[in-house]
Amino acid sequence: MKLAIKEAEKAKDLGEVPIGCVVIFQDQVIGRGYNQREGSQQASAHAEMIAIKEACDYMGSWRLEDCTLYVTLEPCPMCAGTIVQSRTPRVVYGAPDLKAGCAGTLMNLLQEDRFNHRCFVQNGVLLDECRELLTSFFQQLREQKRMGNKSSKEVEE
Repeated sequence: MKLAIKEAEKAKDLGEVPIGCVVIFQDQVIGRGYNQREGSQQASAHAEMIAIKEACDYMGSWRLEDCTLYVTLEPCPMCAGTIVQSRTPRVVYGAPDLKAGCAGTLMNLLQEDRFNHRCFVQNGVLLDECRELLTSFFQQLREQKRMGNKSSKEVEE
């Protein structure tokens, strides 16, 4: 998870929502990614999507059997669907996503009985560190917006 946190910090440094992901196969990182949605202006540029693509390229297959995906925030519906489709057997995440979490918080697409693949899910790993990354990012963003609004009002006066 610490490697996923390092990926999330890369996103934060670029002004992106700090979410990071790594895919591990036989104790080796074969895919890594961080949120790049704002910079790329691509809705699918989530950390998991980028890490899964890199891992599939490494494996030479769309199947990520025998891999573990670590991500700092609970996967959203799109990412959960891609995790299921890639047959990733194990997902470990840090913080729950109260708005879009699909690994148990809002719904559980990763363990849906009607799908042909289900994942083992472990949550809350390095929870405080993962949560703090997001909390501090959004606090800073709100403060910047307040300061921007204050500057706009000063210009008007």
